Amino acid sequence: MSVLSKILSFLTFLIIYSCSSQVNDPGDKDQRTANVSLLSVEDTLKYGGDTLPIDRSVQYIMGRFEPDTHPVFELIESKYADRAGMYLRSDTYEAFKKMHAAALQDSIELVIRSATRNFNYQKGIWERKWSGETTLEAGIKATSIENPTNRALEILRYSSMPGSSRHHWGTDIDLNAFSNAFFEQGQGLKLFNWLTTHASTYGFCRPYTEKNAERPDGYQEEKWHWSYWPVSSQLLAAAENVLKDSMITGFMGADQAAEIKVVEKYVQGVNMQCKLN
Repeated sequence: MSVLSKILSFLTFLIIYSCSSQVNDPGDKDQRTANVSLLSVEDTLKYGGDTLPIDRSVQYIMGRFEPDTHPVFELIESKYADRAGMYLRSDTYEAFKKMHAAALQDSIELVIRSATRNFNYQKGIWERKWSGETTLEAGIKATSIENPTNRALEILRYSSMPGSSRHHWGTDIDLNAFSNAFFEQGQGLKLFNWLTTHASTYGFCRPYTEKNAERPDGYQEEKWHWSYWPVSSQLLAAAENVLKDSMITGFMGADQAAEIKVVEKYVQGVNMQCKLN
């Protein structure tokens, strides 16, 4: 599908969607209309990607859509991923493919382990951890933590509450391994050093760097997580304006979102290089 066809398809989709959908907070009338913009010409030329509309609506930011039917998303080919059935925004995917080809020239193979995860997908991840079905990274079950706020905070070390994840946006990918240790030696270190040097050339930044005075809040460091900045930075700015803790609902432990200040501390708690200048 051509870029023009995708834009026309998306605008048709948006008109129908805007007329039929409601945001989680019905008291905010201004949030019922999706704010759509295009990537700037400067960004398009800089990163060589296609120009596609950006839906800044609450529904999109919170992942309340199906990527397999959304007009600006594409199915990731098997040669780029470790499993079938994953999707990315077309602009993000095109930028990744350029980066993938460049990495291969240096004997580096980038493998997508996770891509777009909508609200329901993220809910499954979160609730399996909340209920103790999935063991946490610390080697414990969340059910062993009686205080609900502390339980949520432990899960939030590496997993987002549904409705607050960057993976909802189709701009973020997890590459090769879900372990920082993998990227600290051998081939993993070579891969990480290549990304650190070259990823920005293709528009990618790393949202979750080591926590320090410049990034005191948010998730722990994730050396595997990379984000297509030309789009994700705009969605992050939109989230700051329209997303509220009160909207983070509909799953186990959601009542802890306001206490923890999930939007301020986690959605916005990213590397400054991943924000708008």
